[in-house]
Amino acid sequence: MIYLTLFLTFLKIGAISFGGGYGMISIIRESVLSNGWMTEPELLNFIAVAESTPGPIAINMATFIGSSQGGIFGAFLATLGVVLPSFLVIWLIAAVAKNLLKLAGVQAALDGIRPCIVGMILATAATMLLTALLGLKTVNSAFAFDGKSALILALLCVVSFAFQKWKKRSISPILLILFSGVLGVILFR
Repeated sequence: MIYLTLFLTFLKIGAISFGGGYGMISIIRESVLSNGWMTEPELLNFIAVAESTPGPIAINMATFIGSSQGGIFGAFLATLGVVLPSFLVIWLIAAVAKNLLKLAGVQAALDGIRPCIVGMILATAATMLLTALLGLKTVNSAFAFDGKSALILALLCVVSFAFQKWKKRSISPILLILFSGVLGVILFR
């Protein structure tokens, strides 16, 4: 039963999500927590790992969550579920309407969807910030400031800002992820 649930859950996520993997995070979060597959801190760890590993974040998250709930077959079905809708849509667009994106109605729909995606990404970022730094999981939860996480965030901001001033370009996200991993090992040992 878990296999069918994993496949259908991630099929729905893949079918109704726009904006790529980051746009999917809020829907994945809601689905994972409502199914009781993991806790909020576990999910935040999965998001960090999915972001840090090569490949699209949504596929990585589907694979990790599927694996945690149903082993290798669960990972396969969750990944297939999240990828299948996009594959079918791209295949259909390529096969049927090569100039579909040039249509004014399609452009208008995409222009209308874009602000929603930005809002979903910002809401997810705010939720993760409140959970990771302040320990606020619900409206009624107690405030529990995490100084170590705040220190890592502050150091990453300082390093990123200093690098941009010094080199006149942004620092590689890979270097920031590696730096934050090292800081995590040092501070949370």
